[in-house]
Amino acid sequence: MLLFTLIVLAILVCLAIPVAAIMGLLGLSLNAVYSPMPLWRAFGEVSWSASTEYTLVAIPLYILLGEIFLRTGIAESMYTALSKWVSWLPGGLMHANIASCTLFAATSGSSVATAATIGTLALPQQQKYGYNERLFLGSIAAGGTLGILIPPSINMIIYGVLTNASIPQLYVAAILPGLILAAIFAATILLRSWASGDYAREVRVRATWPERIASLRDLVPPLFICFVIIGSIYTGLATPTESAGLGVVAVLGLAAARRSLTWSMLKACFEGTMRTTGMIMLIIVFAYLLNFVLSAVGLTGAVNSFMANLGLSPFALILAVVAFYLVLGCFMETLSMMITTIPIVAPIVFAAGYDPVWFGVVMMILVELAMITPPIGVNLYVVQGIRPRGDIVDVIAGVIPFIVAMLVMIALLIAWPGMTTLFLDR
Repeated sequence: MLLFTLIVLAILVCLAIPVAAIMGLLGLSLNAVYSPMPLWRAFGEVSWSASTEYTLVAIPLYILLGEIFLRTGIAESMYTALSKWVSWLPGGLMHANIASCTLFAATSGSSVATAATIGTLALPQQQKYGYNERLFLGSIAAGGTLGILIPPSINMIIYGVLTNASIPQLYVAAILPGLILAAIFAATILLRSWASGDYAREVRVRATWPERIASLRDLVPPLFICFVIIGSIYTGLATPTESAGLGVVAVLGLAAARRSLTWSMLKACFEGTMRTTGMIMLIIVFAYLLNFVLSAVGLTGAVNSFMANLGLSPFALILAVVAFYLVLGCFMETLSMMITTIPIVAPIVFAAGYDPVWFGVVMMILVELAMITPPIGVNLYVVQGIRPRGDIVDVIAGVIPFIVAMLVMIALLIAWPGMTTLFLDR
């Protein structure tokens, strides 16, 4: 049964069929071959149950928040301010890329939106100041993945729904690992610039101390949005869904204060939100249908029994899970990868004694890796699409140091699992 599933999945992926259609066709194929009952008759009820999950309301709200944040010019002001503070370091504006991605991730919840936004702002600077093009592109693609880990994260909401893990605890647990990963990215740029000698050839963005101090006001809006969202969750004043609504209200207030709150801007934000939400929800609904079929035909139970009978130690099991997702991430879109595999993998990991919140953070980093590993890494194509010229090989080569950095981060989480509970224990 597992072999049949993998063969059908590989064929559908090679045909370049949309992700939602792949999951639907795979579910129907398994139903036709292995189920004595017409499972498709329950698809309506399963679809309704999936699409009316209250927690998922946060997804369009966070997407809308990111759209407004981008179109009001707040993101551009933020990038300019950060470039004045960090461009003196070896690697220059590449540190501004990472810092901007970190701050933008704390408002958007989307990796693609983070990479696209910061990439649009940063790429003209690469050509102007003559930075190492490949590493510069890699810093944008890898920095964009922080949108998955740093709260509010859309992928983390989906993980919480799939595993019944506490989303507020997931958000709080991911703060420190997210900041540490951003610091590791910055250290990667620093070491790479020194080792290659690019540091001597880089042109610096000059800024006086009065200019730097004055630029701090441009960092207030993103920090304020972050405080509203994370602060309301951490203090218990709001659920993740309610905090998303508060974030949208706050960013609308900032847009009004900047005199950029117009009907044309809102229309563009609503259109972008509807397109992205429609795509995500279609994938979620069809993934739920596929998971229903997998459980009904017994594939989920068979995989669980197989893993249990291997007799792996907890450490060997988590290494096997990491290796599994490293390979799978090269060939499968991240959202569908999460929704189709977590219901099978998570119970095995939890049974081995691992904490659901800790595994959620590890899972987000594995999804981040899938976003920048060829041939299907989405952020690679997002950054390539922004470039006026050049081959995608440049982007792929640029992310290699950051892939190593993410593997180091996973090793740190395995060695120090208490990293995720440091704020939860307070």
